[in-house]
Amino acid sequence: MKKRIKYQNNLNIAFEHSEVININTLVAENKLPWLNQTLTQVNDSVIRLGIIEGEYHWHKHELEDEFFFVIEGTLFIDLEDKTIELNPNQGTTISRNILHRTRAPKKVVMLMVETKYIIPTGN
Repeated sequence: MKKRIKYQNNLNIAFEHSEVININTLVAENKLPWLNQTLTQVNDSVIRLGIIEGEYHWHKHELEDEFFFVIEGTLFIDLEDKTIELNPNQGTTISRNILHRTRAPKKVVMLMVETKYIIPTGN
């Protein structure tokens, strides 16, 4: 039986416009196995930092698309019919209403772009 990971989803906006966001500092200070932190808001979208290791649960977002961009590590995004592998400096968009899960056998640092209304755990 797989160990259940506790997800930390921080939906509060951590940085105001014009503040410098240092990803390296945030990664160095993180002690959690699974962190999803909203960094800033751009119009009706948010930019989130994901620092993850392990598997997320299967889910979908009925109304919103989701963009993933890997900074460090290798991210796997499982879909019902295939798996997408993303390495540093690669990204992809998962369309709304597509069942998916993210996996990171080793630590991954990534950015996600999605609407401010999205529920990270799915709906």
